[in-house]
Amino acid sequence: MRLTTGTKAAALLAATALLTAACSGGDQSAAPTTSAGAPAEKVELTFWTWAPNMEKVVALWNDANPNIQVTVNKQDGGDPAVTKLLTAIKAGSGAPDVMQAEYQKIPTLVSADALADISAAIDPGLAAQYPEGVWNAVTLGSEAVFAVPQDSGPMQFYYRADVFEDLGVEVPTTWDEYADAARKIHQADPKVYLGTFSANDAGWFTGLAQQAGASWWGIDGDAWSVDVDAEPTQRVAEYWGGLVEEGVINNKPMYTPEWNAALNNGTEVGWLSAVWAPGVLAGNAADTAGKWKMAPMPQWDAANPATGNWGGSATAVTSQSKHPEQAAAFVSWLNSSQEAVNALVAEAGIYPANTVAQAEALASPPEFFSNQEDFYTIAGETAKTAGSFTYGPNVNVAYSAYNDEFAKAAESRSKSAFVTAVTAMQKITLDDLKSSGFNVTE
Repeated sequence: MRLTTGTKAAALLAATALLTAACSGGDQSAAPTTSAGAPAEKVELTFWTWAPNMEKVVALWNDANPNIQVTVNKQDGGDPAVTKLLTAIKAGSGAPDVMQAEYQKIPTLVSADALADISAAIDPGLAAQYPEGVWNAVTLGSEAVFAVPQDSGPMQFYYRADVFEDLGVEVPTTWDEYADAARKIHQADPKVYLGTFSANDAGWFTGLAQQAGASWWGIDGDAWSVDVDAEPTQRVAEYWGGLVEEGVINNKPMYTPEWNAALNNGTEVGWLSAVWAPGVLAGNAADTAGKWKMAPMPQWDAANPATGNWGGSATAVTSQSKHPEQAAAFVSWLNSSQEAVNALVAEAGIYPANTVAQAEALASPPEFFSNQEDFYTIAGETAKTAGSFTYGPNVNVAYSAYNDEFAKAAESRSKSAFVTAVTAMQKITLDDLKSSGFNVTE
């Protein structure tokens, strides 16, 4: 079923785009199955993914399912993978059966009829194994299921415990306390910062906004709405703009040689990041191993703890798979069976979204945080506090607008420029939805 742009939003909400009939019966080209659920003839599936060592995880499935064999095809992550899939879907050939997809890209893929609704082919109880906000990211608030969550990126606060102890700085539990800590640390040594505002990491800023209660897109009937400039995001922008203007937080982007060096030499002693941060710290700040600790994010309202997500992906069945039922079985196994989740953690280094399987899979802390036995206990508790965040079909436009507008704001070191940047993001995102032919409500 091909959707017109005018009906895409309604399809996302009501799941009227049943992209393949094979999951629930009807005319289909899937291989016949036996009464036990295994195919009567061999089925071969292709799986596009960028996760490292995924072939080792998939080998477990292939050994146990000789008649449903999965071949891993490594891809670049992010936009290149999405572009390649959409090109194949439009051409009507070359698309894989299974696709790893970042959560923020799922609305774009659904609006392009690239993903199948697999709700009829998976266990209805699967939803209970995931945080509500994560599950919402693969259902888009509907009864359809367009993917099964694989990993998530709940955000926490990483800090140099030795520096905090030496300076007598308490670990901040609120954003006011974070600002005070930033002032004390920078005052003690003007070369040292608690953190930086990164104008090239839209996903990072999205997580901060989500924690404050933001959701940048919404669906109202058959129309999209855009709420980038709502109060929660404005509050976050004004807060960080104030710290940058005051000079107690750096204004340089992350993931540059300068930033890497600052983590390692102790001139940057904190990082608001996601649960996958230990791997980055181990690679960029190896000399500081054993000196860092992790704590929950500072809160806007300490009585109602919350966090945001930075990163994470799900595994979807594409709309052009000839074997959607078998593909859905593989996707479900990959992200919910204890065997597979253990292997995903050990081989791919992910933080599993499946909360039921976490206890066994994450029994030991990351090596870089071997000094903090409760690392994953804290991560698991914070992950539960992430609220839902609705992404729209033009997330790439919003993220690009963030990079452009906040780069100017960070350079200016003006709090008012940070607020203006959010307003600009709103207009750019809304105008793009309209010009792309989507129904939009204001």
